[in-house]
Order: sequence, then C-alpha cells, then structure tokens
Amino acid sequence: MSQDIAIQLGREALFMVMLVSAPMLGLGLIVGVAVSIFQATTQIQEQTLVFVPKIIATFVAILIFGPWILGMVVDFTRDLFMSFNSVIR
Repeated sequence: MSQDIAIQLGREALFMVMLVSAPMLGLGLIVGVAVSIFQATTQIQEQTLVFVPKIIATFVAILIFGPWILGMVVDFTRDLFMSFNSVIR
C-alpha cells in the first residue's frame, strides 16, 4: 500500500465521520441555542437545564437518522474491503 492510498483512505474516513455525526451535532446545536435563548429571556441561569434537552435531541436524531448512518457506514466498509482486495492483487 502506497502512501497516497493510505492518505486517501484516511481522508475518506474523516469525511465519513463528519458526515455521519453531522445530524446529531446539528440537532444538538439547534436545541442548545434554543434553550440558551429561553434561559436568557427568562433569566433562568440553571446550568443543568441545557443537558436534558440536548441529550433527548441527540437520541431523537439517532432514531431518525440511524438507518441512513448505518447504510453509509456499511457502504464505506464495503468499499474499503473492495479497495483492499484490488490493492492486494
């Protein structure tokens, strides 16, 4: 395996991680900002108030986007094994 192939595989793996984590991070960000705005307007300064909605939003995102994430990871793994098969020959 040459250096170029290893770098390309690393780049694709990092892109895959960013792609599959984006729904959970995005929904958590939106909920966090909404709760922060709510805290600012009501002047409730409880630090633990943010965590429960963000955890619930993350689990909801996993439930909604879970099949898509699983499909992306399975396709990436299949392509990875196929590329190893072509490199070995």
